[in-house]
Amino acid sequence: MFPKQTNHRSPVTSSDWPIEQLPGLSQDEQSRLQNCGIPTTVALLKQGKTPQARLALANKLQIHLQYVNKWMALADLARIPSVGTQYCGLLLHAGIGSVAQLTQTPAHRLHRQILRLQVATIQRRDLCPAIELVQQWSQEAKMVGSGE
Repeated sequence: MFPKQTNHRSPVTSSDWPIEQLPGLSQDEQSRLQNCGIPTTVALLKQGKTPQARLALANKLQIHLQYVNKWMALADLARIPSVGTQYCGLLLHAGIGSVAQLTQTPAHRLHRQILRLQVATIQRRDLCPAIELVQQWSQEAKMVGSGE
C-alpha cells in the first residue's frame, strides 16, 4: 500500500500510513487504536500532540504510557517518505526518537550506529541500509520538519 501524502507545504511531503503497518503493534493494540478513532499514523500523532494527550490515550487504551510514547516516535519517523514503516523501527532502535533528532544527527554517525546495531543484534552487516539511504533520510527529515 502506498502512503497518503498529507503535507503540501514542502517539496517532500510527510507520509501517512495505516496504523496496522506501524511495527511492533499487536492485533489487539491495532484494534484498540482504531476503536479510539486512530486508523493512521498521522491520526496517532494528532491525538498524542502533548504529554497530557499521550497520558490520556494510554489511560483510554489501558496500557502503559511507554507504549504510546514508542508508537508516537515510530509514527513521527514514519512521516519521512524514504523511512516509512519499513525503517522507523530500525531508527528508533539506533537511538533516533524523532524527525527533529534525525535532522540533528550526522548521516555518517547514524550509519555507523545502525551498522553496529545490525552486527550486534543479527550479526548481518549486509542488512545495513546504504549510507546514501541514510543521507536521504536526513535530507527528507529536514524538508518534512520544515513543513510543520
